[in-house]
Amino acid sequence: MIEMSLFIVFGAAAVYGGLVMILARNPVFSALGLMLSMFSLAIFYVVQGAHFIAAVQIIIYAGAVMTLFLFVIMLIGVDRAVSREETLPLQRPMALGLLALFGAGILLAGRTAWVIAPPGLGAPSGTAEVIGDALFRRWLLPFELTALLLVVAAVGTVALALWRRGDDEAEESS
Repeated sequence: MIEMSLFIVFGAAAVYGGLVMILARNPVFSALGLMLSMFSLAIFYVVQGAHFIAAVQIIIYAGAVMTLFLFVIMLIGVDRAVSREETLPLQRPMALGLLALFGAGILLAGRTAWVIAPPGLGAPSGTAEVIGDALFRRWLLPFELTALLLVVAAVGTVALALWRRGDDEAEESS
């Protein structure tokens, strides 16, 4: 019953995120819609017992890739100001109610044993623990170099974005 409820809620969230991604005029909102769809997909992985894939989905796709998308959007520049007027009077209470439902769903999901290992099974393979052990022992140097490369790219992107703004301000003042 919980799995069906999670499927309905996060299936609707995935569809909504996909529609926002396609229909939003502001690229930042479009990126946020894509992030909602990716997060919902990670929930589906958890429900199916693929915890490592769900963690990878959140860390790599929803975290790193979407951060890079937002950096690119920052470099392109979003010149249009976003209106902060609330056109729907019940928007905030509805958002808070949905947030409370989401939190309650997470609490209920945390109490459920999602993966039940059959008895007599040998050493686990493909679990997050085994993969993490290999990643941080055997493949530590490539992992650290990749992390360093991503940090340098992020700092460079922010520096380029700030440098462009400085040029724009100098052009406006002259």
